[in-house]
Amino acid sequence: MPETLDAVDARILDLLQQDASLSIAEIAERVGLSSSPAWRRIERLKKAGVITKQVTLLDYEKLGLSFEVFATVKLQLPSRENLDRFETAVASWPEVVECATVTGAVDYMLRIITRDMHAYDDFLRDKMLALGLVSDVQSRIVMRVPKRTTAAPLGLIADALES
Repeated sequence: MPETLDAVDARILDLLQQDASLSIAEIAERVGLSSSPAWRRIERLKKAGVITKQVTLLDYEKLGLSFEVFATVKLQLPSRENLDRFETAVASWPEVVECATVTGAVDYMLRIITRDMHAYDDFLRDKMLALGLVSDVQSRIVMRVPKRTTAAPLGLIADALES
């Protein structure tokens, strides 16, 4: 593990993952520290890159963005230049909320959020396929989401923290 964490760091990270709007005083109280040491720990975790950013999560459905798709994308020719061109384009498309290079028969896995199926079709035609780089897109429409979290599974590193 590149950054040395202890159990207090893990508790601070867990609290911030659950509610980043907590004040330093609230975090300090919950982990059994005074405010100054808690603040120093959080700053150290930020400087080390463990905490990369603090954001507000939104309810897509309440915003009218209820159509979610996981799409696998295969490029016609996955050369370095085409991969770079595709990734640059993806970075500019607000509909794509996640993009990962994956192993196997496809090059990318995308998570796409739009208003409805028609907006997704427009996205495919006017943005993704218009690039002229894509040979295949397989779309999986999300029906229901039984679990979604942005929290890192800190329990998986608990043994390392206790030793």
